[in-house]
Amino acid sequence: MLSHRLDFKSVFTLALLFVLTACQPQSTSSENKESEAPVAKREPYTVVSPHGERVDYYYWLRDDERKDPEVLAYLNAENTYYDRYREDYQELTNALEAELMARVKQDDESVPYRRGAYLYQTEYEAGKEYPIYTRIHIESGEEEILLDVNALAEGKSFMQVSNLQVSPDQSKLAYVVDDKGRRQYELFIKDLTTGTVTATEVKGISSAIAWAQDNETLFLIENDPQTLLSKRVLKYRLGEPATTVEVVYEEQDESFYMWVDNTKDNEYIVISLQSTVSNEVHVLDAATPGGTFQVVAPRERDLQYSVDHIDGRWIILTDYEAPNFRVMQVATEELGDKDNWQPLVAHDEDVFIHGISVFTDHLALNERHNGLRQIRIVPWDETAQSHLISADEPTYVMTFETNVEQDTNLVRYNYTSLVTPTVTYAYNMETREREVLKATEVPNYDASKYATERTWATADDGTKIPVSLLYSKDFKQDGTAPLYQYAYGSYGATSEPWFRQSVFSLVDRGFVYAIAHIRGGQEMGRQWYESGKLENKKNTFTDYIDVTDHLVAEEYAHPGKVFGMGGSAGGLLMGAVANLAPEKYRGLVAHVPFVDVVTTMLDETIPLTTNEFDEWGNPQEQPYYDYMLSYSPYDQVMKQAYPAMLVTTGLHDSQVQYFEPAKWVAKLRHLKIDDNPLMFKTNMEAGHGGSSGRFARLKETAEEYAFILNLLGEEVSP
Repeated sequence: MLSHRLDFKSVFTLALLFVLTACQPQSTSSENKESEAPVAKREPYTVVSPHGERVDYYYWLRDDERKDPEVLAYLNAENTYYDRYREDYQELTNALEAELMARVKQDDESVPYRRGAYLYQTEYEAGKEYPIYTRIHIESGEEEILLDVNALAEGKSFMQVSNLQVSPDQSKLAYVVDDKGRRQYELFIKDLTTGTVTATEVKGISSAIAWAQDNETLFLIENDPQTLLSKRVLKYRLGEPATTVEVVYEEQDESFYMWVDNTKDNEYIVISLQSTVSNEVHVLDAATPGGTFQVVAPRERDLQYSVDHIDGRWIILTDYEAPNFRVMQVATEELGDKDNWQPLVAHDEDVFIHGISVFTDHLALNERHNGLRQIRIVPWDETAQSHLISADEPTYVMTFETNVEQDTNLVRYNYTSLVTPTVTYAYNMETREREVLKATEVPNYDASKYATERTWATADDGTKIPVSLLYSKDFKQDGTAPLYQYAYGSYGATSEPWFRQSVFSLVDRGFVYAIAHIRGGQEMGRQWYESGKLENKKNTFTDYIDVTDHLVAEEYAHPGKVFGMGGSAGGLLMGAVANLAPEKYRGLVAHVPFVDVVTTMLDETIPLTTNEFDEWGNPQEQPYYDYMLSYSPYDQVMKQAYPAMLVTTGLHDSQVQYFEPAKWVAKLRHLKIDDNPLMFKTNMEAGHGGSSGRFARLKETAEEYAFILNLLGEEVSP
């Protein structure tokens, strides 16, 4: 990092003058706005690796402290350039923002769930950005506000409150706050009998919280201040100084993430350790917070498992000899060895199990078959048959809602599709009857105007890639429509065909909305993920392009009106696609993109790097270094024409550091030979998730859509 001897204000002024001088327009032609873009200086920096040296001319844009005046000046110059560019279509942006807002039920509330004597829920009030957490006493009907996040957010540009947890006796509320967007939290305790809030000064923690049954002891996770890795499990007693926290577990392997919570029955504290290919779980009786954690089964490479507890036994979801996962069980007294696990639900090579919910008389499975996510009910009574909860549409998504009670026959789940806003049901696992608890209201939306279907693209290796489509019923499959194609394709994360109210602002203007279920996710089972990571990663990128080719060939889309969007690892996808097939896209949108793959993965001081080796590979090893270098978007930028691009980031991003997209944009500006707009926006007050307020996020979406629609101009009807 740069060393500064002058006072900050003086250095900032000099740097601003320097950067703005360096960013003077190359041309004064008003017809070529790209020529007016900021031009970052080129300063050689050698990136060293065991397999050779690379020169990075924009490494100077990295400032871990986010205080370097020269760097901040450059980011602000890019923001100013983007603001100037979008002045021409500000009315369109305003109109889109109004449309998006008009589809939001501003005064809304979640489905309440019962915990003891109370019903807990989340409410939103009209005109307010943040949630209000409340509870209602079941007998008296009296409602009380647990936490109003709007009040906490007053005077702050960012506010994130996470993981509110009520003590077992429901007299205290523990919650964590991040007001920077860095996902580094501070613990607060509210006494629900007096209303007193205590700032514990326990800082630099993740959002994980678990209560012991004494209502006085909390288990938390401390992050490493440099890498932000979850490193240590802390035990904290209420009322004591932050300096008295006790470390009860410390993880030495930096390829593991860590989480702590309670089992559903609240009888145990659970430490969950997870890498890309391995898990390990430690448990402690919540009635004895001074006791010693016990391992459920020691970690092994390529062994994944998670647990829940009921009636003295542990229910285990695992990939042990089961790539698509199966369910097993073990008695508490037999913990410590996976050889003691007994089978409950067998492995099925055609069905992938995402998760389980444990009840007194039933086990509920959230599973995937033929790409559809559904729920299966399995009675503990071995004489009874399992069954699927029925669906109303041919394509849909079912996921568990909040299920905090075990001794019930009701499982709560959410149902949605591309055309159906989320409906929350209570399903009786005995009678098979269901009750609508809430149908999400979407103002100014008429489902009868839209249609959805699934099509299959053929990849270059013959693999069939599922694609979910949404369009207006007025759509004609004649090759004239614009296309908005989304995908993610990493970490085994599935791009579900959820209802997304914002996208109708494009669909109503004639767009086809496509979700490409490319390899790297788990849409078609575990093997779908395995064939899209490490040295198979390029399948993710070519699948996306093959989906585009399919949709154009089948006349779902006009070849000159194709737009792509992805974020984070999906931003990596956009960067790779931009290098591989720029001529096939009118425009690309890359949010918080992971584009400097090799340099980032070589640097273990960067947050989360070591956790990613089993996803991307360790570039300290020659085969991975060469392969990653061959697709890394930043390294593969070349002198060619690129599509119009909008790139966004957050200055405080803890997942993908802001300097990755900043460097990428600077290099693109230097090498690209086209006049297509390249816009770069840095949210100076946010992190990986963008703005924290619900309306502020809609504004960001409106800006994205306006960028796309402006490129088409009169080709898109209002």
